[in-house]
Amino acid sequence: MLELPGPVWHPAPVTPDVEAAPADPALRRERFGWYSYDWAMSVFNTSVTTVFLGPYLTGVAEDAAGADGRLPFLGLSIPPGSWFSYVLSFSVVLQVVVLPLTGAVADRTGRKRQLLGALAGLGALAATCLFFVADGRYLLGAALFVVANVAFGAATVVYYSWLPDLASPDERDAVSSRGWAFGYVGGALLLAVHLGLFLGAGSLGLTEGEAVRICLATAGLWWGLFTLVTVSLLRDRPPVSGHGAATSGFRQLWATLRGMRAFPLTLWFLGAYLLFNDGVQTVISLSATYASEELGLSQSVLTGAILMVQVVAVFGALGLGRVAARYGAKRTVLGCLVAWTAVLVAAYWLQEGAVAQFYALAAVIGLVQGGTQALSRSLFSHLIPAGREAEYYSFYEISDRGTSWLGPLAFGLTYQLTGSYRYAIISLVVFFVAGFALLARLPMRRAVVAAGNTPPERL
Repeated sequence: MLELPGPVWHPAPVTPDVEAAPADPALRRERFGWYSYDWAMSVFNTSVTTVFLGPYLTGVAEDAAGADGRLPFLGLSIPPGSWFSYVLSFSVVLQVVVLPLTGAVADRTGRKRQLLGALAGLGALAATCLFFVADGRYLLGAALFVVANVAFGAATVVYYSWLPDLASPDERDAVSSRGWAFGYVGGALLLAVHLGLFLGAGSLGLTEGEAVRICLATAGLWWGLFTLVTVSLLRDRPPVSGHGAATSGFRQLWATLRGMRAFPLTLWFLGAYLLFNDGVQTVISLSATYASEELGLSQSVLTGAILMVQVVAVFGALGLGRVAARYGAKRTVLGCLVAWTAVLVAAYWLQEGAVAQFYALAAVIGLVQGGTQALSRSLFSHLIPAGREAEYYSFYEISDRGTSWLGPLAFGLTYQLTGSYRYAIISLVVFFVAGFALLARLPMRRAVVAAGNTPPERL
């Protein structure tokens, strides 16, 4: 059977107030601006959420605990060790409300540049103000992080939605991969500076707490300052007509879900992504626990592994982008899922205290991590109806963040039942196997056409 060709892609027109410029140079400038936001925002994930804030806010909460060693909050008695995890969970719940509304507003108004600037500016300001969290001010720290993390998620939705405007179907894998690579470079550079500051705090006349506060504040400043580059180079597009008004958060979430029922293959992809990405996020978040508790590795080894992953991921994202250009993004992601499964099997057999083996696994994780995430982002962009990019990416982000408790739950339950971290880490294989099976059976070309888009030459 002959397949009818879809519409030919071309860069979406900018709003009339922007002066016309030669297409290629203008598009190159916009792409650089888009890459720059990955560079800007990644430091919040690495330095703030992943490395410094959790232990620091826990320490602040411990200082504020009462005589019984617990925190009073809204009539509840909370152990300080649980405070950051509760704060993080609450911020994710808020994102379920805020992100769909943000996506709908971005699509319906077409004012994505202003929205991105406002959200990133709010998040960066809140992150910078974490400098003032000290002397038992755990409530201030919680409030600032919730604002910063919700703004981070909402700004990410708007940022992702530019991808179909900036790249043709055949270019999206490469463009998305370059964006991730920019993010890894930015995150690694500032994290290296932060780790140097933290480890050398004594020689600089600083306490460890003061060093951490400087790290948190400079991450916020970095995020805000480089966002200025992004909003100065990106351009708004006229909104696609035919969409109704945005409604409140939960109502908008259900409205988006109802609309997505018309595109079951798009939902199929999201189901596969939900599973394998949960495995990815769990490996990233709990590998340090496995390394310290089961393998007996020191904090310095874990710190070195974090930096190694950031650096290797730059080359992994770019390299797998090239692989996708030759073999297709779907096949490349499937190959990455096989590699993730092999990593877990190898982790199960790692010897206690085997630093070299642990670093070798960290290098493999770095190679596949960026490619898995960047190519998933570009694959999903083909499955979105025109004019609904931000709205659909809001659900993509909710699928990413809102279900990231499934892997940790499996890990924790397996450890509770067996008493072994080795069984706990190998239990995560099920997420990669199930995600692989769903993605492998998804007819991607038919899914792209069903969404009204032009399939790339290689999928």
